[in-house]
Amino acid sequence: MPATDARARWEALLRQKRPVLLDGAMGTMIHARGVSFEVCFDALSLERPELILDIHRRYVAAGAQILLTNTFGANRYRLAEHGLEDRVAAINRAAVALARQAVAESGREVLVAGDVGPLGVPLAPFGLVQPHEARAAFREQIQALNAAGVDLFVIETMTDLHEAREALLAAREVNPDLPVVVSVTFTRDDRTLLGDTPAQVARALREWGADVIGANCSGGPAQLLRVLRAMRQAVPEAVLWVKPNAGWPEQVSTGRVLYPAGPAYFAEYAAAYARAGARFVGGCCGTTEAHIHAMRVTLEHLPADLQPEDVRVQVLGPAASPREAVARQARAGEATGEATGEAAAADAPPSRLAQRLAQGRFVFAVEISPPRGVNLRKVLAGARLVAQAGADVVDITDSPLARMRMSPWAVCQRIEDEVGIETTLHFPTRGRNLLRVQGDLLAAHALGIRNLFVVLGDPTAIGDYPEAMDHYDVVPSGLIKLVKRNFNQGTDYAGNSLGEPTHFFVGAALNLTPADPEREWRVMRRKIRAGADFFLTQPVYDPDAARAFLAGYEARYGPLTVPVLVGLLPLYNLRHARFLHHEVPGIRLPETLLWRMERAGAEGRAEGVRIAIELAQRIRPWASGLYIMPPFRRYDMAASIIAALQ
Repeated sequence: MPATDARARWEALLRQKRPVLLDGAMGTMIHARGVSFEVCFDALSLERPELILDIHRRYVAAGAQILLTNTFGANRYRLAEHGLEDRVAAINRAAVALARQAVAESGREVLVAGDVGPLGVPLAPFGLVQPHEARAAFREQIQALNAAGVDLFVIETMTDLHEAREALLAAREVNPDLPVVVSVTFTRDDRTLLGDTPAQVARALREWGADVIGANCSGGPAQLLRVLRAMRQAVPEAVLWVKPNAGWPEQVSTGRVLYPAGPAYFAEYAAAYARAGARFVGGCCGTTEAHIHAMRVTLEHLPADLQPEDVRVQVLGPAASPREAVARQARAGEATGEATGEAAAADAPPSRLAQRLAQGRFVFAVEISPPRGVNLRKVLAGARLVAQAGADVVDITDSPLARMRMSPWAVCQRIEDEVGIETTLHFPTRGRNLLRVQGDLLAAHALGIRNLFVVLGDPTAIGDYPEAMDHYDVVPSGLIKLVKRNFNQGTDYAGNSLGEPTHFFVGAALNLTPADPEREWRVMRRKIRAGADFFLTQPVYDPDAARAFLAGYEARYGPLTVPVLVGLLPLYNLRHARFLHHEVPGIRLPETLLWRMERAGAEGRAEGVRIAIELAQRIRPWASGLYIMPPFRRYDMAASIIAALQ
């Protein structure tokens, strides 16, 4: 198609009142059809053309107005990984032909965009590939796409602005008449991999002459709504493009990769993106034709005269429930609190735990203790087991019972890297002065840890080294306040700048069956005022008493707006049950449970699992999740409980 015709059709799309609907994921759809990630997806345009054609047809039928070609990795560097570096032109031409065929069969006005992804190798000064070499590689691919007749170029999922610039310049050199979209991906911190903010990205891309700027992939719809608003605020006149992932990916036991955000959730965000000023909306990893269809239905029902919101002002009222309280943080990036009038980290990206609580999912957290030595094999195996069973997050303790163990930071990082499940770092204040507290927080954030569970910690007198220093400068509520009102705002305790804000999601301890409810209510309220995002509780064996405790709090202070993950410690045998009942402060077992464990005899472990499942079923209607503490590192017990409750 002549460039002038493509430009005319492009401008016609820009004139339509509602946002232009894009397609969804290509790789997700390919993988769902049984194709291994080891296969070169780009080469499938030559090797399995009917598969690619079918995916395009589905997106056209769902309502997509622009199709991206199956060429995300069709550059010589990525193709070289499969020995296909000499097939750049052939693969790109075939991909364009398949998209064109799907459009022709539909009889609809759909544009075909030549998809250009990163080279897959770092550019200087962080790698060996020089800028002119990168531009040459991009030019080679873009020339093939242009010769095959694309309507526009989409340079997407860029993590390095320097690389994005080389791709943009290559596109301009090949065909200055075709529109060019440049879309960047962001880490959980709402920055690129090299640290650029959405505002910096938007200004740079606009200055370099991109027709459309935007964001894709990243963490999911909520994060990219924040990014979109930041870009528009920085460059109000920009034409904006957004294609989020369907949340954070999870790998299940079958080896498949699943994404949590469904079509209905994307439909909500289609409207939100339109109000935030997006002109192009679609989906990235994890999305399917169902997501695109749901977005189309939403967009068709938007008012034709819809005006973009003022991104300078985001007004949020008080939350009415734990789900809404966390949803507001996850979706708008504002911290929750109880009538404090202070928001923390207005652009804080949510952790996956925050996202799931925001979506109203019942969350399963499992406690894991670090090893005494250097061997992490058992810990990693336990994390894999509970992850496969359906746990949402694992909580890593810090020197439980004041006994020497490996640093939980290392355990968190290894589990997240090797297992893929998110972690929560237990962060005791005991044994840390104010300097160490702040340095440790920065270190945890640098390691990618976003969930914190703030506790006082066990006194050293009961542990391996009773003579060890036991002092502390800050109590848990004070540390919560320090994190939420200082660190998440970008300053330390003294008000000095950290350079950028941290993005912690902070939990606090709670006893639902205390000996002195009045005192516990006061402590609980103090933690909420400090900014606690969620509670993890001590083990509960009397759900009715625990629910009554929360009802008592609400009677005095109003609705509880912070999610509560209720502690569940399965009983291992009668001896374990009697120890908890008689020797652990704050735990009392009903006589019926002690009797059941005595009657179970050698089958105590199985009976303990049955009791835990029964307790969980009574807790589930009023709690936001379970915090399971496997006894004696028996992670199989936690896995059995989660599997039974799924």
